[in-house]
Amino acid sequence: MGHDLTNPPTPQGEDSRFGLDNGHNGQHGPSKHSHGSYAALALGALGVVYGDIGTSPLYALRETVLAATGAASGGHGGGSAVMLAAPVPREVIIGVLSLILWSLVIVVTLKYVVLLLSADNNGEGGTLTLVALAQRALGRMRGGVVLFLGMAGAALFYGDAVITPAISVLSAVEGIKLVTPALNDYVVMIASGILIALFLVQSRGTAKVANFFGPLMMIWFLTLAGLGIYHIADDVGVFASINPYWGFRFFYDHPGVSLAVLGSVCLAVTGAEALYADMGHFGRGPIRSAWIWMVFPALWLNYLGQGALILSDPTAIDNPFYKLAPDGFILPLVVMATIATIIASQAVITGAFSLTRQAIQLGLLPRLEIRHTSETTSGQIYIPRINIMLLVVVLLLVWTFRTSSNLSHAYGISVFGAMMVDSLLAFIVIWKGWRWSLAATLAVVAPFLIIDVAFFSANMLKLFSGGYVPVLLAVILVILMWTWVRGTKILFDKTRKTDVPLLELVGMLSKSPPYRVKGMAVFLTSDPETAPASLLHNLKHNKVLHERNVILTVRSADTPRVAEEERVRLSRITDDFWRVDLVYGYMESPNVPKGLAVLRKQGFKFDIMSTSFFLSRRSIKASPQSGMPVWQDNLYISLTKSATDATSFFQIPTGRVVEVGTQVTV
Repeated sequence: MGHDLTNPPTPQGEDSRFGLDNGHNGQHGPSKHSHGSYAALALGALGVVYGDIGTSPLYALRETVLAATGAASGGHGGGSAVMLAAPVPREVIIGVLSLILWSLVIVVTLKYVVLLLSADNNGEGGTLTLVALAQRALGRMRGGVVLFLGMAGAALFYGDAVITPAISVLSAVEGIKLVTPALNDYVVMIASGILIALFLVQSRGTAKVANFFGPLMMIWFLTLAGLGIYHIADDVGVFASINPYWGFRFFYDHPGVSLAVLGSVCLAVTGAEALYADMGHFGRGPIRSAWIWMVFPALWLNYLGQGALILSDPTAIDNPFYKLAPDGFILPLVVMATIATIIASQAVITGAFSLTRQAIQLGLLPRLEIRHTSETTSGQIYIPRINIMLLVVVLLLVWTFRTSSNLSHAYGISVFGAMMVDSLLAFIVIWKGWRWSLAATLAVVAPFLIIDVAFFSANMLKLFSGGYVPVLLAVILVILMWTWVRGTKILFDKTRKTDVPLLELVGMLSKSPPYRVKGMAVFLTSDPETAPASLLHNLKHNKVLHERNVILTVRSADTPRVAEEERVRLSRITDDFWRVDLVYGYMESPNVPKGLAVLRKQGFKFDIMSTSFFLSRRSIKASPQSGMPVWQDNLYISLTKSATDATSFFQIPTGRVVEVGTQVTV
């Protein structure tokens, strides 16, 4: 069932049009890259983009080695003793290191850094950007498949956004056990306190804190590299892992645990999607440079150091990362790791806010209150409801799983589910958008997709030991988004049958004009071809018409941002009726007064203080004949009631708004 999102209105009123406006083909939207120096952008990328993947050494190698030896940690938290019957065989350590290294090379470097960073929409990236590019590439063929992929990718990202803070902060705090075992019973409480504080400060904005993210993460990555180099001398044979033969040899020798090992190797590449999603903040060049010259070498050296330490001291397997630290340095390392995990958590929380705004603009979610926390950077936003929901789910995960090892079982499904979606959407974009041949597209994308499927399948083994968390969350979110899209389309189709064509109404008013009042009236509608319900009700009940009347439609383009000169389209119907289109990119928050102010430059004079905005607020009732099951009707109605009102969402002065109520059965 394909839906053109250009048409459906929001159910709260005929006051917006969310969707992909195919008339905007991406040529006019300016990319929003910071104008700082290249080095400063690369440093900033260290803090925002690489926080997640930068904290993977805390647990990735430990979990993979335990899986390889069949001692997968079902209850062993980081720092708790893991009793192995014998030292880990040398070829297992080398094989695991080879798998981790080549996962970083293939999944992160080749797929994301090289390929997907080239698939941008005016400088912006992310799953929903791929949706916009894919829908544009398919043109009229676009349908439910691309839309569903976008929903699934977005839903899985939310899973990542709740699991990352929980597992990262837990894994960092677990290092306290090595300092003083007496704090062992307080790890969950300490982690919960840190997470609560982290979510509480979101409303203040992250601008000031973000200035420290880059330098702190640079120190973190240098520390990772230094600790790795410090221990590589324990067994320089770990450099043999550069040869991919040892990775293949491991699978050949240990087929029984191969899937389990893949399910843990994936922990080393979590956060790769952030490379692409945050491209608009820093640009592809700085992100690539930060990865190649700092992040990748630091991660690789640290994993080599952990491997060498385990080979020289098999007891280090219980927490190889913290045991890299010399005596007396463990506590500072715990503090540093905790800071790094907070930064990693901040990155995905911010990403969840940005993704929510994109989903709202693309018509996948109802309107939610969006607060801007910076006067200069539009991307710094805070969404109260999303923040509360994330905090509640994160705390539930921490108190349910209690250790990072247990929680690692829930991690991979969301990460590689989202990566599979990226690969499938990239296939459409490269084939149809870039106009590559089918053979060339398959040759480039198929290997990445095969690897994604292998990792995803491996993680499905953990479905009943924790993997159900992101799956359940994703299913719930997809149902919510699909219900919103279907309900909005059904509502639009139903109301359009009874609508009066705008030109027909204007003609009737010209022949039989009602009483005129001074000033200008702006009627918000999702369909500029039909008369807004608020206009009809104003004529019916008040029996007046303003001197000038504007039929205003707010559209969402399939570009991240729209240039100011393309923001407003003005067309004259008669001397007293005008049609105005306001266009916003899916990374922008609509502001109707500022948008209308652009009209002055086009010679359309008006005074905002003598302008009235008319909105229609619909009251919706369920109907068995709606096209959706009754439970879905009721869910849709609940979503409409939870949505933020149009006045706040479009930032219209409340004193200038007149709302007219109507009742619709769907």
